[in-house]
Amino acid sequence: MSKKIIFTVTTDLNYDQRMIRICTSLANAGYDILLVGRRLNSSIPLLENSFKQKRIKCFFEKGKAFYVEYNIRLFFYLLLQKMDCICAIDLDTILPCYFISIIKKTKRVYDAHELFCEMKEIATRPAVYKFWKRIERFCVPKFPKGYTVNQPIADEFKKMYGVDYGVIRNIAVLRQLIVQQKKEKFILYQGAVNEGRSFETLIPAMAHVNSQLIICGDGNFMGHAKALVKKNGLESKVIFKGKITPNELRSITQQAYIGVTLFDDRGLSNYYSLANRFFDYLHAGIPQLCVNYPVYREINQSNPFAVLVDDISAENLAVQLNNLLNDDVLYNRLRENCVLAREHYNWQQEEIKLIAFYTSIFG
Repeated sequence: MSKKIIFTVTTDLNYDQRMIRICTSLANAGYDILLVGRRLNSSIPLLENSFKQKRIKCFFEKGKAFYVEYNIRLFFYLLLQKMDCICAIDLDTILPCYFISIIKKTKRVYDAHELFCEMKEIATRPAVYKFWKRIERFCVPKFPKGYTVNQPIADEFKKMYGVDYGVIRNIAVLRQLIVQQKKEKFILYQGAVNEGRSFETLIPAMAHVNSQLIICGDGNFMGHAKALVKKNGLESKVIFKGKITPNELRSITQQAYIGVTLFDDRGLSNYYSLANRFFDYLHAGIPQLCVNYPVYREINQSNPFAVLVDDISAENLAVQLNNLLNDDVLYNRLRENCVLAREHYNWQQEEIKLIAFYTSIFG
């Protein structure tokens, strides 16, 4: 009988590309996989996948009340499930996973997508930071088995809690790349529209860039982002597409001319980030403007496929985006390097490490 692993998230499952990749790979490797997430009022029906899925509906959809309600509902749902291993994705589901693993005497794993407490929206709010940090200090040492998205974050967990976590990066699946003639030179941001993603400077920069910015995603900064667009009179230049399913998003990404991967450095999680979109742009063969932070710099240095910037002011972002739009020699060199780099950086390579990790968990 195949081993059953349950993964828990607070996301809407249709849009969680990392978890879709992880669960698909493990299901294909013969594990019985259940991914548990949330159902919003705006959720579309679950898309079919090779693993089982469950969405929990809550009365509250955001804030403290949501997290309390969701964790309680998640605990009682898990209490009725059979499993051989439970994996908490980030801190926001770690408590019920820990207590369930104790009650059921089952294996437990922590999958840390980021330094949760060091995200800007957490780190800049003392009371919120204190709350999540207490959970982290209580739980993470009790999860000796785990993995995260890059070595600097793994090193931070080792330094803080003495745990040795593996590294499994958020990289797109290697697919055949069909180079398309660009109908228009639009700039793309894809991913969570959250605090710390530099929208405060990216959106005003678009007033001085001869292109449209397409934003695919949703998040806690969406209201502020739309207000910035209105304030700068950019309604025709900055277009919000909302949440897009992975297949649709891949199509839009391949049509884009430039991608953007920007973070401010208020919060260690941003500084040590390795965003999904960094690799999604790479795999679509499109150059990008990206922050010059350690992990991005290391990956980009051998065959540069991105323009890295230290200055994320509106003025400099406008200059750099215009340069990419207008310098065909630079653009084509970066695009060619994208095609080369995707052969090295792809999910097929990370999948080997993922399967080896769970093989070791079950001996």
